Amino acid sequence: MHALAAQLGQTLLKANKKLVTVESCTGGGLGFWITSVAGSSRWFERGFITYSNEAKIELVHVKASTLNEHGAVSEATAREMAEGGLKNSQSDVCLSITGIAGPDGGTPTKPIGTVWMGLAEKNKTTLTFHAVFKGDRQAVRDAAIHAALSHLLNTV
Repeated sequence: MHALAAQLGQTLLKANKKLVTVESCTGGGLGFWITSVAGSSRWFERGFITYSNEAKIELVHVKASTLNEHGAVSEATAREMAEGGLKNSQSDVCLSITGIAGPDGGTPTKPIGTVWMGLAEKNKTTLTFHAVFKGDRQAVRDAAIHAALSHLLNTV
């Protein structure tokens, strides 16, 4: 799975771009995958783990009103996480992940496995991606990381 991160690294190096991540439900897993690649310090600038709503607000300036109106697991929050990560770093691209990994916390409208991802890049419109992954907590987290890396690789 880390081969995907290595491929992304080569793509970012060729484009002379640096990456920042903002993670919630993956709890640093995305950063772990990225930094498992030797030489990732040349293209990975930093990562924020914003597991709580307070961390989202304090570290990457997600609006409290966004969290109150849409929830932590939403398109709006994923977008603000990505844009905030970009603004609070020296990076060119930011990838965000927020979701419900389980085993509890799901609702009828946001079942376990619901994940939103955001992709912000300087001077471009922020993109968002949504998926509902099946499996246990670790399977959902791994699938979210894989999907986020794939989306970024196909966009950069």
